[in-house]
Amino acid sequence: MKKVFLMFFVAAFMSLASEKAFAQYEKGDKLLNVGIGLNSYYGGGTPIGVAFEYGVTDAISVGAQIDFSRWSYGYGGYKWSYTFVPVALRGSYHFGQLLNLSTDKLDLYGGAALGYYISSYSDNSGYSGVYDNAYGNKGLFGLFAGGRYYFKENIAAFAEVGFGVSTLKVGATFKF
Repeated sequence: MKKVFLMFFVAAFMSLASEKAFAQYEKGDKLLNVGIGLNSYYGGGTPIGVAFEYGVTDAISVGAQIDFSRWSYGYGGYKWSYTFVPVALRGSYHFGQLLNLSTDKLDLYGGAALGYYISSYSDNSGYSGVYDNAYGNKGLFGLFAGGRYYFKENIAAFAEVGFGVSTLKVGATFKF
């Protein structure tokens, strides 16, 4: 994980060539991330999700996220599954102005998420004992660092590393 953070910072410092910054992110932006996680911190499965952010200043955005993952298993006719739905509010700081980025195609950001994990269990045995929901519902606190690369003015690819829902999430961002 240290290598991924290092790569983000190296990319940021390599972009410091210009005296004038052109902010790809700015106040009033509405961003919709649609992505897939490459692993899950809570339970199992592959999280897929969406996040919406609104730019309240030229450096700060706030929003919400919801993800979904299912972890299931079957053996000899017995099948069970856990479903996880993390829901959270999130806030991000966008480093474009601070780092004086010389490109309007790159948006580097970091932030935190606070929310709740909703989990449920099902099986085909009809048994309702101690294993009904071993994971249970719980609070969610997440930290993330990410970057977006804009291919067009309103379409970007994004990647986020962090703690909370997934160690690495990748996908597309749509700017409205």
